[in-house]
Order: sequence, then structure tokens, then C-alpha cells
Amino acid sequence: MSFRLILQPAVAILLALRAGMGDAREGRPPFSWAVLSVQSCRRELMRQSWKDVGNVFLVALVLDSIYQVVVHSGIYALELLLTATILALVPYVIVRGLVTRLARRRSAVSQAVGRPGGRATPGGDPRPERQAD
Repeated sequence: MSFRLILQPAVAILLALRAGMGDAREGRPPFSWAVLSVQSCRRELMRQSWKDVGNVFLVALVLDSIYQVVVHSGIYALELLLTATILALVPYVIVRGLVTRLARRRSAVSQAVGRPGGRATPGGDPRPERQAD
């Protein structure tokens, strides 16, 4: 049953990678920042994230309840919720925001012709030419 400690965060991270890349592609702010600061899109973000990670969370609940029955001969609800939250929701929230930030930074660098924060000059080398004496 210890495979749940690896499998559930891994699946949550994969889902977060996909969602974070979508956020960056659509120009949305990083997930955790948007949920905390932008009240107008909070409900939609929570709905979308629950669609992404809801099944992982439910599987985490089921696997942990099986583990608790086998090891403890009973189910402890608080432990069940804490474990499922830590294994599924926390990695999702953290990775989704980081991926959005990194993908935005990467696209900003590629748009600036490899110069982070620089201004691309159309038509060539941004260095001034030397004049012959």
C-alpha cells in the first residue's frame, strides 16, 4: 500500500502540468495567486481544478481507507481527509502555479529572441556597427 505515496502525487503532478501549461497558453495568472486574489474567477478555477484532480482525490480516499482498514481495522475520517489532501491536492496546487510561471517566462524569453527582458530588434544584430576609420 505504500505505492499510494508515490502514485497519487505523481498523477496529481501530471494533471497539474497539463493545467499549468493551459493556463500559460491562455494567459491566465498562476493558479494559487488567482484563487486567492481574483475573486471574479475563483469559482471557475475551483470548478476546473476539481474536474482535474477530483478523481485523483477520490482514489486517494479509497486507497487510504483500504489501507486504514487493513492496518488499523477501522477508518479514521480526519486522517483519511488529511492524507488524501496532502497526497493529491497540495502537489496539484503547487505544481500548477509553478508550471504556469515557468511556461510564461519561457515564452517571454523566446519572444525576446533569447534575451530575457530584452527588446528584440527586427532585422538583425542589436549591437552597433563599428565604423571604419
